[in-house]
Amino acid sequence: MSETLTKSLSKKFSGKLVVHHKGSSLGLKKAVGGVVSYCVHGPTGKIAFPPGKMVEVLRIGLPVRELMDLQASLAVPMEKLVPMLGISKATLHRRKTAGRLDQAESDRVVRYARLMGRAIEVMESEDNARQWLASPQFGLGGAVPLEYAETEVGAREVEDLLGRIEYGVYS
Repeated sequence: MSETLTKSLSKKFSGKLVVHHKGSSLGLKKAVGGVVSYCVHGPTGKIAFPPGKMVEVLRIGLPVRELMDLQASLAVPMEKLVPMLGISKATLHRRKTAGRLDQAESDRVVRYARLMGRAIEVMESEDNARQWLASPQFGLGGAVPLEYAETEVGAREVEDLLGRIEYGVYS
């Protein structure tokens, strides 16, 4: 996507986004639920983020509102969440002013939203998922899943552990 288009989209849309393909053009419109909601709760209504759309949305950068949605979903104080996402206080302030996260920050927000969604599937409730993600886990060598997931490799290990729990191979 061209830099000019990205800048114009960033200025034009500060709400939640859904990317639609119409021929070769890219169309964006505000949605009822955003990327975080989709990752945590699954597809709702007409909102769908297959990998191609997700990549396009992440390239533009998620609206800061998505970070707020993640924070609410995880029920973690923002002061604890943003360091896990690799965002400093000064950068968070700049992002709030600009209204948009950058590509790497957006990717990390989606990483945590995906983990929350997977934990909800396995643990069968949001409260159980939050508690599990915030507690030390034997299968991670006593590490806390939210902290372990600060890297992509760590997040994959957390997802793998959730898969083992789901299939009764907890170790």
